[in-house]
Amino acid sequence: MTTEDSKANAIHDTHQSAADTHEHQHDEQNSHDSHLEQLTSPQDTKGYQRTLLFSFIIITGYMFIEAIGGWLTGSLALLSDAGHMLSDAVALGATLMAFKIGERAATHQKTFGYKRFEILVATVNGATLIIIALMIFYEALKRFNAPSDIATQSMLIIATIGMLVNILVAWLMHRGSHNGEAHGHSHEGNDTKAINNTADTKEPVNLNMQSAYLHVLSDLMGSVAAIIAALLMMSFGWVWADAVASIIVAVLILFSGYRVVRDSVHILMEGTPAGISLITVKETLVAHPQVQKAHDLHVWSITSGLNALSCHVVVDGEMNIHESSLLIANLEQRLLTLGIHHATIQVESSSHPQTKSHSDALVCDISEQATDNNSHIGHNH
Repeated sequence: MTTEDSKANAIHDTHQSAADTHEHQHDEQNSHDSHLEQLTSPQDTKGYQRTLLFSFIIITGYMFIEAIGGWLTGSLALLSDAGHMLSDAVALGATLMAFKIGERAATHQKTFGYKRFEILVATVNGATLIIIALMIFYEALKRFNAPSDIATQSMLIIATIGMLVNILVAWLMHRGSHNGEAHGHSHEGNDTKAINNTADTKEPVNLNMQSAYLHVLSDLMGSVAAIIAALLMMSFGWVWADAVASIIVAVLILFSGYRVVRDSVHILMEGTPAGISLITVKETLVAHPQVQKAHDLHVWSITSGLNALSCHVVVDGEMNIHESSLLIANLEQRLLTLGIHHATIQVESSSHPQTKSHSDALVCDISEQATDNNSHIGHNH
């Protein structure tokens, strides 16, 4: 072999090695993108839907029995509980519909799809709980002024059956919620497993499912209160116990409704998700050796269990596009450990004049008006 042939072979090997390295990096990037897409795909709600359908059938069936029983016995506690069961049936049906609509794919008009419809239904469910509580308060106060005769024995039987029905439905929904939270994927690699385990443990309860579950729990409390009231009236002749039981149930319902409305409004206002600290997120980003600063940080929930982030990170001005893409991919993996599934990260050069004049505030003020055609106060585009 001549010297020229050796040189040619060496050059060929060098180019081949570089090509293999680039191909390996490309494969790694594709593997990461595929893995990230799998992790950020919408949560499977089939288990939720089956649970809701069974619960809806059971609740609706017994609602008619309790309503007729409350009318025949003259018990306000039973009638209020039957009214609450009606709201349960509506809530379960609306929740099931929300999950169905939430499965629809994203469009040019709805770029995040219809997942947030679940939060709208949860808000309505919570508001319904509050309205029901106020109505029970009103009826109970009227009963205090004008007590009526109540068939306590029949009331006790119907309330006991109602309690058992609600226990069954609550158990079904509790089990369905836990089954729906489980991920059916198996990933290799210690780092990936750590990310999956952390994301699983931090995944919040589906707010839509929680609002329906609270409807059933508060209805269960209503059945328990009706049983206690019936026993008190049978043992001591305390006719007012029926109205007192109704007020206690109303307080529990009011508290549950308030919590659901508070949490759903927080999501609709794009507040920082519970369990996520902006300081921790910033420290996670800046911990990367190539990141100098992070600012204009926004973290919000698209729907329960699907958190998103947007921010700017400042890096060395010599970084090229390929290197910045690898940096973003690595930062996305780090953010997954914090329960953030969808990240939009803008990479900025530390040597750029606009970056130097940029505010270092962690949270930017997006209400500022544009100063010229190309830049905004608090943002650089």
